[in-house]
Amino acid sequence: MKKYKSKKLCYFFIIIMQFFYLNLHAQNLSEGPFNQLIIRGITLINGNGAPPIGPVDIEVKNNIITNIQVVGYPGIKQRRNGPKLEENGKEIDGEGLYLLPGFIDMHGHIGGRSQGADPDYVFKLWISHGITTIRQPSGLNTELILSLKKESAKNSIIAPRIYAYNGFGSGANIQTEKDAREWVRENAKKGFDGIKFFGDRPEIMKAALDENKKLGLRSACHHAQMRVVEWNVLNSARAGLTSMEHWYGLPEALFEDRTIQNYPSNYNYQNEQHRFEEAGKLWEQAAKPYSDHWNNVMNELIALDFTIDPTFNIYEASRDLHRARRAEWHEDYTLPSLWKFYEPSKISHGSYWHYWGTEQEVAWKNNYKLWMTFINEYKNRGGRVTAGSDSGFIYQLYGFGFIRELELLREAGFHPLEVIKAATLNGAEALGAENKIGSIEVGKLADMVILEENPLINLKTLYGTGAIKLNDKNEIVRVGGVKFTIKDGIIYNSKMILNDVKNIVLKAKAKQSFEIKQPGVN
Repeated sequence: MKKYKSKKLCYFFIIIMQFFYLNLHAQNLSEGPFNQLIIRGITLINGNGAPPIGPVDIEVKNNIITNIQVVGYPGIKQRRNGPKLEENGKEIDGEGLYLLPGFIDMHGHIGGRSQGADPDYVFKLWISHGITTIRQPSGLNTELILSLKKESAKNSIIAPRIYAYNGFGSGANIQTEKDAREWVRENAKKGFDGIKFFGDRPEIMKAALDENKKLGLRSACHHAQMRVVEWNVLNSARAGLTSMEHWYGLPEALFEDRTIQNYPSNYNYQNEQHRFEEAGKLWEQAAKPYSDHWNNVMNELIALDFTIDPTFNIYEASRDLHRARRAEWHEDYTLPSLWKFYEPSKISHGSYWHYWGTEQEVAWKNNYKLWMTFINEYKNRGGRVTAGSDSGFIYQLYGFGFIRELELLREAGFHPLEVIKAATLNGAEALGAENKIGSIEVGKLADMVILEENPLINLKTLYGTGAIKLNDKNEIVRVGGVKFTIKDGIIYNSKMILNDVKNIVLKAKAKQSFEIKQPGVN
């Protein structure tokens, strides 16, 4: 026990020292906060579904938006008077730029020991892509995640705002309904914002969700296959679950001619290829789109004010392994340890490329068609859909994976403005934070993204690597990337922060004499 405590103290000492270093280093990558910040003449693309409007002046005082004022007409130099700059105030010239609310990643794992990705690396990738808030759906030990949440709230480190959800039953042996309720109450006392479930016995799920609801906290669930026959998405939503992740448990709620997924006789859940290959065949076993049962399940979930966070991007390698594996950002921004974690393995979670081929990819392409049909119609009928990435697995990199999620929402049928709403205000509503973040409104916090390109024309301009464009001189150029990320009124130079990540990766590669190579290539 003494040895264990010694290791634990050493680990937290290292974390504290990292915070001290990051606080000093952050001074070079950020400005503020300011008593007054004015962004002049910018085009506003809000998170509430409104069309772009500009030029507008936006004033922030002590991290609160105090004024949003139209100051003229596009293309006309003459402008109306906007808010006056006070002594020691800060002004940003927004002419030709675009402003959005800060993005909210609803499925943001803060790295992990298996991936070798520490919080500093992950946070910088998020901030450099305009992500100012994340929901952390379990994965780190209690002390560390709550410490990171506090440091982020104090802005002593470069990090998004953290809503921390603890994995249900973490650190306990829950056997009874009483155990479940006590754990939920203790979880709230520790300072967690919600609970991440993976499924449990029905009576345990009912008790835990009921207690969590009484406390006014939110919840999410990955309906794992080991429990989904007893408890699917409909059971959860009826019991008080506020959101689901991925899509597990939804096809099962849509079953009409079976109660159990059509597993092959040699299936083993612990075999990652078995698990993910068969998961790609699930939607074809569910009720057909727009059938009575399909409609009834959807309408009931909407009536329950249930949120779906699909995380399309995290499974994209299932339908196109080459594309995900060869994404251009891996060379510069993926750590050696993370690249090794992605490669085919019988041990690493999500590294299920034991023998992945055309048949598996075709099945997953069909899976996506049915999945996207449900999600798009859910949105059309008034259901809440959010944007989450679940990066750090399956060749999806933090920050970059979130932007890919926005592209996939567009593929599913969302208008670009609906995509932005999913990535901002919808996330805030799902977190119960719509009065603080999610849109640019007077009285809300100063969480913003400033861009040089219009993302409604091309979402690819949101990637840190930008988008390829041929200019009028027949020259190939890169355009886009987030210019500034503003969180709590602090202005972060997104491109400088992304370059800092590049240096982190270069140092790790040099230390290990590492070069990214495709699996199986000497």
